[in-house]
Amino acid sequence: MTVLPIDSIEQEFKQALKQSHLIVEAETGSGKSTRLPLWSMDQGRVLVVEPRRIACTSLANFVADGLGEKVGESVGYAIKLENCYTEASKVVFVTPGVALRWYAEDRLKSFDVVIVDEFHERRWDTDLLVSMLKRNQTHKTVITSATIEGQKLADYFDAQRLVAQGRVFDVVVQHHRNDSRQLPDARHLETRVKSAIEPLLGELAADILVFVPGRKEIQQIVSSLKPLADQYDVILAPLHASVTEQQRSVAMSVQDKRKVVIATNVAETSLTIPNIAVVVDSGLERRNVQRNGQTTLMLTHISKASAAQRSGRAGRVMAGTCIRLYGEHAALDLVTPPELQRESIVEPMLAAATCGLALNDLEFIDAIPEKSLQAAKEQLVQLGAIDDIGITEHGKKLYPLPIDTIYADLVTKMPSRALKEAMIDLTAALCATGKLFQITSNEELLIKLDLEEPLGCDASILIGLVRGKRYTGLTVDQDCLREAQGLSEQMRSVFELPSLEVASRYQRDELIKQIIQANNALLYVRRERRRDAFGNGFVEVLLGRQNRIKPKTEAGLVLATHSLPGRGVKQTMTLATLLLPVDITQLKELNVGVWVSGETIETDKGLQHCEHLMYAGRKLAERRIAPEGDVALKAIAKSISEGAIFPTLAEQLTERMLHWKLYVELGLSDQTGSVDEVSLESWIAEQLSMLGVSSFEDLELIDERDFVFNGVPDWEYSDFAAKYPLVIQLSGLRLTVEYFGKGKLIHVQFHSGSRKDDPKRKELPAWSGWKVKYKKASRVLDLR
Repeated sequence: MTVLPIDSIEQEFKQALKQSHLIVEAETGSGKSTRLPLWSMDQGRVLVVEPRRIACTSLANFVADGLGEKVGESVGYAIKLENCYTEASKVVFVTPGVALRWYAEDRLKSFDVVIVDEFHERRWDTDLLVSMLKRNQTHKTVITSATIEGQKLADYFDAQRLVAQGRVFDVVVQHHRNDSRQLPDARHLETRVKSAIEPLLGELAADILVFVPGRKEIQQIVSSLKPLADQYDVILAPLHASVTEQQRSVAMSVQDKRKVVIATNVAETSLTIPNIAVVVDSGLERRNVQRNGQTTLMLTHISKASAAQRSGRAGRVMAGTCIRLYGEHAALDLVTPPELQRESIVEPMLAAATCGLALNDLEFIDAIPEKSLQAAKEQLVQLGAIDDIGITEHGKKLYPLPIDTIYADLVTKMPSRALKEAMIDLTAALCATGKLFQITSNEELLIKLDLEEPLGCDASILIGLVRGKRYTGLTVDQDCLREAQGLSEQMRSVFELPSLEVASRYQRDELIKQIIQANNALLYVRRERRRDAFGNGFVEVLLGRQNRIKPKTEAGLVLATHSLPGRGVKQTMTLATLLLPVDITQLKELNVGVWVSGETIETDKGLQHCEHLMYAGRKLAERRIAPEGDVALKAIAKSISEGAIFPTLAEQLTERMLHWKLYVELGLSDQTGSVDEVSLESWIAEQLSMLGVSSFEDLELIDERDFVFNGVPDWEYSDFAAKYPLVIQLSGLRLTVEYFGKGKLIHVQFHSGSRKDDPKRKELPAWSGWKVKYKKASRVLDLR
């Protein structure tokens, strides 16, 4: 057996594990992911938690092979959609999601030791699992890390710290940028990768590993390198979370030919790719962050810790070189921020509740922001997943489903078998890794596609693709499709529904209706002026470039979004990547929005009161009703205040109210302080109620004299109004007047008139002791 750096602590590890929890620090390539599970078997059955599916399967196969067994016997694994272990398996590798589900079921009672590998990645699910293990103290726990501050973690978990020094082979680091401070940059990445690799292919006998941020970049670089691959007879091997088993095997094993592995950060930890002599590091990754209350997927720089992890891939099986496509002194963060600090915590909160715990009662190595806790709680309460006591029965149904909480909520609320099947298939397509299809730019093919699916509804296409239908003008990602179909079959099995081959037909309009009734916040309406924008009253989204939404579509259900950073530090631009068109005229029947009181009009049926159905600032519908009760009272008050009823009353009352306010400000009243601001309409409505008016017919019993505003005493009102007029009429000039009693300031405002010159101070009332300003448009001048 090959001697690895981690072997230096074998005896110390075995002895210490008998007495305490352990924190094991070791560099990348030390062998901790394969050795520690075997050493821990002395203490009982071992659960190994790996951050990625591909690491679980690869490590399980490697360890089983080392024992001379097939995977699934003594050593097995469990990942989403796939299990390969038995109750007799002594070591089981699982993803964090599987570990949390098992913890919720029986607190992992069939395991004695839990190893949490690569903790330095600070995923929310591993942070949560470690916090619960710390709270319950029911398992021997081993936490491994290559970069995190070991003593801080040891103090947090009250564990013993073990450190394995050194690596097997040295790695020389080069930087391919002229400016030593140059940050990682996505521009022309495929060209720079090609330039770094091309000189190596003529002299290097081993393989090359390239780190890029995502599948899109992998595809671009594979295309860019293909001529070189043909010239030098080299295999190009993509490696990401959704590769097929065959692609994974090619990337992870020695081939007859040299190969260039182009990978995302799935190859950053745990995995040992044999025969790698050179690593080319773009210094980039895609990471979720919180911006302005939303989780945004951003292309960003890796941390120094991740850079060290990546360079370590070159020193696992031989001395190597790491070529970094950024400056030596680039200002990278020291470590990657924890996901609980930068993402929505709806999923962590539901996971904790499923385990019988409140997230804010758990102790984490880094505290969760209170704002994030509150936002997650509000969303889960709204979904009916948790209440003041804890998880609800509905929440218990949501958590086990291997999909996002919001989609799980929709699936469980579908009332019929056909609609549940349709929602499952749509959800499976949305939750699969990557984008299931790309739309052609060929106009002729787009016309054919519109004939096949005339509503511009990409949701219908997604469901059709998952069910095996083909469409013109689409480029389908077959790996993504297989993943979606597998996820659909798994959920169909959970709900005891027919398989995809015999999927039930569904009514699209009924599916839309049920989604709106289940979660009407998913309904967005088009902005009347900014036609590329849709809103739901809280969030605004823009249509993505690849959309088939028709210009006449005025509403839609937004089931998938992609947030991008805006111009400012806190700005976020959110694109609707899946919008189901909705007929806006149907929304009136679905109890969406709020009916708002409008105008009262004279019709051939007599007086009718208009009400407008408003949603997200958009009028969806209108209805006319015979005014009665409170509706009538508000309508009458509004009509009086607008001068439609008792035409002169509103102006008289307004003058009385303004004069009373000034009267109090000048200290002429026994009342102290200031006058409460009451709208004219509200005051009239109160008076109507006191007069017993409840319908328009009741107006025949009253007149203007019944509305008495008790302000300036009647015996002095005429003199006060003459001294402080609100309107002044001069020759060819009409002015309005506003008084600021506390500051002894008067604003005389131009209202109308043909007169060109400004009013003279002597033309105005005496206003002794007051400062007078004249305003016309933007011009202001003192009148003396």
